[in-house]
Amino acid sequence: MKKVFLSFMIIAMLFSLAACSNSTSNEESSSSAQQSSELSSISTNDQINSSEASSEQPEETVQSGSKSLVVYFSWSGNTENVAKSIQSQTDSDIFEIVPVTPYSDDYDTVVDLAQEEQKNNTRPAISGNIENIEQYDVIYVGFPNWWGDMPMILYTFFDTYDLSGKTVALFCTSGGSGLSNTVNEVKSLEPNATVTEGLHIGSGLASNPDNAVSEWLNGIGFVK
Repeated sequence: MKKVFLSFMIIAMLFSLAACSNSTSNEESSSSAQQSSELSSISTNDQINSSEASSEQPEETVQSGSKSLVVYFSWSGNTENVAKSIQSQTDSDIFEIVPVTPYSDDYDTVVDLAQEEQKNNTRPAISGNIENIEQYDVIYVGFPNWWGDMPMILYTFFDTYDLSGKTVALFCTSGGSGLSNTVNEVKSLEPNATVTEGLHIGSGLASNPDNAVSEWLNGIGFVK
């Protein structure tokens, strides 16, 4: 009877060990499969990231064309109209010369003051300044003709900025005086700059200067 009982116990133990062995094998198999899946996922992600990185192209160096700037002083608004027409047709930046001490709104007062400034060779101060003027290749400079010359605040501008190596294109407005001797004057003020043929627009055309500006720009070779 004892032998039968011992035989039964031995058989039960063998079945128990076999079950444990299968369970351990299944767990190892499941763990191995999970690790394989995780490694596969990491590898796939790395390949995607590598593909994205390789698809990125280096930035191109943009070669920009010449840059231009319109600088102007305007008392009545006529020169401002011309300046904005030039800006529009050339895609230029723009800078208004504004005196620190404003001129009077009265015409006779301004005429007398302009004559006095010429006699005294005055240099009226300019409010603000042009940053990085060296980046510009072409400078359009505009003004009203006062007593056969540029307003003295324009002399302040030319004294302040060195335009060597740049092209300077003058434009002015007046009742009929034209450019007078201003082109030659600017050539002497900026001897290392190239000064083009200037543009004069009479007061009667200053409110609609686009056609005259277009013809002038074509004539001196500066078109958009």
